[in-house]
Amino acid sequence: MKKLHLILPLLFFSIATFSQVKTGTSIQYPENVEAPLTKKEKAMIEDVYQSKTKELVYDNEQFLKDIKHLLRNRITIYKDSNPKTQKKGMLLSDAPLFNEYNKDLKRDVDFDVEDFNPLKYQLDFFANGTYVYRVDDTDYFIQVTSQHRKIKK
Repeated sequence: MKKLHLILPLLFFSIATFSQVKTGTSIQYPENVEAPLTKKEKAMIEDVYQSKTKELVYDNEQFLKDIKHLLRNRITIYKDSNPKTQKKGMLLSDAPLFNEYNKDLKRDVDFDVEDFNPLKYQLDFFANGTYVYRVDDTDYFIQVTSQHRKIKK
């Protein structure tokens, strides 16, 4: 059973890699993924992966690169108070927690853009499309852009 727990996070990235091979596409990483992790990014990763952080994230160059790309380039949090322009999407409360390695992980009760850790949630990080989640009872939205989109230079 422990081996299964170690394999789960890698499964997300394996699916993404398989999809690239199958479709012949590759991910374009901007230069900012080469920069070291910030304190905030480290805290987010360690909050989710706990004692497995080194083994699963820091010692896996591709996994770390994908997480940096996700956090730095693919997740956008924005506020839209106009009901006519608000996108339809799943509520954040409907997304399961990713608490495989931290059983004490809790949902955010009060949403704070500065402290929000998207890694805590099982969002559609590796889908081909772009997904939007609404933060319950707010005008905040979390957009996860496809890793397969072309990066504008």
